[in-house]
Amino acid sequence: MSESEAQDRPVGSDEPETEAEATAEASELAAQVDVLQEENQRLREEYARARRTQYRRTALALAAVGLLATLGGVALPESRTVLFALGGTGLFAAALTRYLTPEQFISASVGEGIYGSLAATEAALVRELGLQDERLYLPGPETPNGVSIRLFVPQQSEYTHPDPSALDAVFVLTDNEAERGVALHPSGGPLFAEFRQTLSGGLADEPVTLATQLADGLVEQFELAQSVTSDRTDGDGQVTFAINGSTYGAVDRIDHPVASFLGVGTAAGLDRAVTVETKAADGDRADYLVTCSWENHT
Repeated sequence: MSESEAQDRPVGSDEPETEAEATAEASELAAQVDVLQEENQRLREEYARARRTQYRRTALALAAVGLLATLGGVALPESRTVLFALGGTGLFAAALTRYLTPEQFISASVGEGIYGSLAATEAALVRELGLQDERLYLPGPETPNGVSIRLFVPQQSEYTHPDPSALDAVFVLTDNEAERGVALHPSGGPLFAEFRQTLSGGLADEPVTLATQLADGLVEQFELAQSVTSDRTDGDGQVTFAINGSTYGAVDRIDHPVASFLGVGTAAGLDRAVTVETKAADGDRADYLVTCSWENHT
């Protein structure tokens, strides 16, 4: 490099002086990325292996308890009924734990990344089409998983609900401009389909009981939040859910799995259109508040 070029170069500049140095630096960065990717994959595999080992140890412990109880029933005739029942329960639980152990575990950060990309795309779609800031979960056409609810984002501020058949298309372009908007498959649809299959007593059609079922499903079954409490703040068709510790980050983004599951579940249980509004909580009560509102049938 000539003396004049050296003088023109900013003092303290970190830019590579030659093309060879730039290539070498790029190669070094690429190698570091490869190392980080390999380490990330190794950590994922170690995490999955640790979880499987934990399940197997639990299965062995349950089997040991069941076997000891069964042997005790043979040795102690006076307690045989109780011990045999305990032994059978232990062995059955061990078999379930061993053979129902999941082979793959997906970390929360992976799920958050997938949802975040979809949320950004949907938010951009709503913004570029000039749609309203309303989120409605409406009964629509049936799907293979049996959930007919669609997320409808209206185009007009003064809107009306389109017919269920119109929600089969992404762009709802009916002759009535008040019914126009976008209809999306909600992220909470598959979650609700799985949740409904696990209910022993069936899905409630009364708001308070339904809200309790949905809140328990988010925490106990899907672990999408650390705690969820429901409060029917308005007897005329409104339930507010207080969300703490969301697994997938900010709940006030479009069609967040937590809010979507609550909207889909409320709409399906009450068999009517539900408007979902999500906002960050102001106090210590919760991180976010999700309010599901509906119009009572007359």
